[in-house]
Amino acid sequence: MKTVKERKIHSGPLYDKARTKARLIATVGKIIQKYGYRGLTLVNIGKESGLDRKLVYTYFGTVDNLVEEYIKQRDFWKFGGKKAVENMLETPEDIGKDDIYNLLIGQFDTLFKDRAYQQIIHWELGEKNKLLRNIADKREAVGELVFKVIEDKFSKANIDIRARLALQVGGIYYLVLHARANGSTVCGIDINQEEGEMRIKNAIKEIVDDAFHKAKYNKK
Repeated sequence: MKTVKERKIHSGPLYDKARTKARLIATVGKIIQKYGYRGLTLVNIGKESGLDRKLVYTYFGTVDNLVEEYIKQRDFWKFGGKKAVENMLETPEDIGKDDIYNLLIGQFDTLFKDRAYQQIIHWELGEKNKLLRNIADKREAVGELVFKVIEDKFSKANIDIRARLALQVGGIYYLVLHARANGSTVCGIDINQEEGEMRIKNAIKEIVDDAFHKAKYNKK
């Protein structure tokens, strides 16, 4: 006797709610690409989504909450990075240079490929905004989870790992935004070209390797 497969449900309150929320979240990205972040108004969200704008209040409470949900889904440190950190913390004693390097390269690749994410970082840099500060603080909290585990091994070798990683994270933001916004080079290196991209990634690896090497052999 043939087994009758259950039909997938493509309608109903839960499915429709999830689909509508996803549509509204995706609309935030469309607006950022089309109008910039100043175009994130309730009117534009309703127009671009083709949905009743009151649904923003129904499912998110405020426009800011909707925008925050979109940013959280694009932000490397809230999703890909956070997941990587959680995996690392399952065996904190095994955290090594490859783990830190992969985190930094993950940030580089995510930002490099995502135009909307680049717009969001531009927005953070150019405007004092409570929503964006909240996102930045949550991003910092993810990094703090790693520092609490690894900082001690570096401090014993008189290495300021926070400062080293701050320069690398900040450098990644600057290099990518500069290159992707207007195609400019930094120190003659064009990361829009594969050769330039690999030079930066190799330099990131060298800096991380150096820190771990000194932590291993230069303990107080």
